[in-house]
Amino acid sequence: MKIVTLMLVLMMVFGFTATVPARVDSHDLNKANEHAAKAAKVFTEIMDAPDKGIPQQIMDEAEVIAVFPSVLKVGFVFGGRAGSGVVSVRDPQTRQWQAPLFVHLGGGSFGAQIGGQSIDLVLVGLTKSSADLFTKDRLKIGGEIAATAGPVGRNLAADTDLPTFKSGLLSYSRSRGLFVGAVIQGSVITQDKDLNAAVYGERKIDSIHNVSEKTQSPNAQIMVFPRTLELYAATNHRRGA
Repeated sequence: MKIVTLMLVLMMVFGFTATVPARVDSHDLNKANEHAAKAAKVFTEIMDAPDKGIPQQIMDEAEVIAVFPSVLKVGFVFGGRAGSGVVSVRDPQTRQWQAPLFVHLGGGSFGAQIGGQSIDLVLVGLTKSSADLFTKDRLKIGGEIAATAGPVGRNLAADTDLPTFKSGLLSYSRSRGLFVGAVIQGSVITQDKDLNAAVYGERKIDSIHNVSEKTQSPNAQIMVFPRTLELYAATNHRRGA
């Protein structure tokens, strides 16, 4: 009788816990909020710099933007870089920037190098296909997609070959206040599964285009990043929003 009772209790416990949603890790959620805020701040500072920033034509065409604040670059013959970032894509119908995805960036290099440096890194994709590449388990810049140093300034020259840029990503870096196009071949981008799980209840995001349709909606602190991108969208920018 005791064995039967124990089995019934265990069945009730496991049956109940199976319906309880996974606990949200408050530490990871706080980290996600901080990453979104830092990425928004970096992007605002870059775009508000006089006669600098990403050209408006690029912003008009952009389908995906990733911001990696404070990427650490270190080297002594062998070098490396590491950082965390936030990615947002445009809705194909509304053209509004959508809820963000959290990712890691890492990479190595070899050559005459010594010392360390912290940079802010921005990646801009001009095609819809470049967006879902960020949901791969491992995306290598220079492998699945190439990165070209992006142009800087409010307006592009009339002869700028914008279609050429559409073959991959435009990359930029900011160090000591200087914002320039950057070459980051060899860097590897992976999803930050812990932060994505804390925000969306999903450890693996399969499509960045429907990330906001996951089991949990992001809070207002997370949405500060796409709202910041929206301020520099074509319509809002021209209105002086």
